[in-house]
Amino acid sequence: MATVSSDLNAEDSSLPARRLLLLGFQGSGKTSTLNTILSQKKNNSQTDQQHWVNILTWRLLIIDTPGWKLETEGTTDESDSKNQQSITDRCSPGPHALLMVVPIGVPFTEHHWQGLWARVQALGAGIWRHTIVLFTCEDQLPQDMGVEEFIVDGGAALQRLVERCGCRYHALDNTCSDKSAPVAELLQKVEEMVQENQGWFFEMARPNLGFGDEDTENEREEDRGTEVEGTAAMFSSSPRELRVLLVGWSGAGKSSAGNLLLGCRVFETGRPTEVSVCHQALVAGQCLTVVDTPGWDWFSVQRTPSSIRKQIKLGAGLLHPGPHVLLLVIPVVSTLTPKKRQALKGHLEMFGKEACQHTLVLFSCGDRLYGTSIEDHIQRDRGELLKLMQHCWNYYHVLDCTKASQDRSQVTELLRKIEEMVAENGEKPFLPVKLNTELDKEKMSGRCILQ
Repeated sequence: MATVSSDLNAEDSSLPARRLLLLGFQGSGKTSTLNTILSQKKNNSQTDQQHWVNILTWRLLIIDTPGWKLETEGTTDESDSKNQQSITDRCSPGPHALLMVVPIGVPFTEHHWQGLWARVQALGAGIWRHTIVLFTCEDQLPQDMGVEEFIVDGGAALQRLVERCGCRYHALDNTCSDKSAPVAELLQKVEEMVQENQGWFFEMARPNLGFGDEDTENEREEDRGTEVEGTAAMFSSSPRELRVLLVGWSGAGKSSAGNLLLGCRVFETGRPTEVSVCHQALVAGQCLTVVDTPGWDWFSVQRTPSSIRKQIKLGAGLLHPGPHVLLLVIPVVSTLTPKKRQALKGHLEMFGKEACQHTLVLFSCGDRLYGTSIEDHIQRDRGELLKLMQHCWNYYHVLDCTKASQDRSQVTELLRKIEEMVAENGEKPFLPVKLNTELDKEKMSGRCILQ
């Protein structure tokens, strides 16, 4: 969870206070980056015991951290927990930005990703919304290569990291003599992210160090309530179930996407979907439940018939206690205008204010990109797709139904992204719905009420 900053340690300054946390593996260049940023402090700014400094138009607290060991693959050890406790105390009440430091001269492999993922998730849910990838050793880039090309050539693991950080990244050369411009640009990107997060900071989870009063810990577990207990029971089932709700415009390709996900033709295509339909299949070792819903109007919530809105809510009810993800299907061939984007947001609000945290934009007709990357496509669409991505916390994926039989990796990659969303949403892994229990079971599904 993130809460509004109180910044008690920076009361003596009229500048906005920002707390920055440097994370990364050993040898990534975190300390050099710290020194680079501190080199830009104002002449009259003294570094105090908490390392608050005035730089440009901000008052900054910059926390360096011990580098992670790559040998601890996909796990966190006792030293990680102790370091996390120390970092949490030093950065209290929480960092506004986490700078994930990655050196350009070292390949970022799947091994790196698994180790990074385990440690980052241990810090708490929602962390990616506050994280920027900071590339060091920019001087090691070939003269004819930009950072964007480096990310593309860097492989799937590096692209996954940048994507999870909302495609926010920056590059620094800590060896150059004039560091003012790149540091100013980095801090401006940090400020833009803070504003996107409405000024909130990231509240880090405190690790359980294995000591303390056992009765207190038991009471704390009991206080979590029956909802969390039910969630834990659901997630301990084998194979684990993932519940998916397909939503979007009429003709967007929801039914085809559902068939591709389940690996069989169970949803009727070629004609408008009139009622919500539910199907299940075992996919990649998981029980996947998918509900296809009727399409809504392209331009306005008010123009979507009440019967269609009722059917969409019925679809959510078929996934009781609630869908893990709303797959918002958008064809790559469609142009997103401001009016269409507002209509999409309005329709998503049928599911409540927290719907955006559970929404993944699923681009259909991926073959129509004709070699263009989806990131370039998002940037080109007059900024409207980019605004939609930000609203949905930068979760997106592309499906090419023409490769349904040859390439199942696009489905497994989508399921992985859904798993990441579920993990990031912490104690709220699904969007809860409830049924009207005053009706008998035969009539329940028609009276789905979103909490």
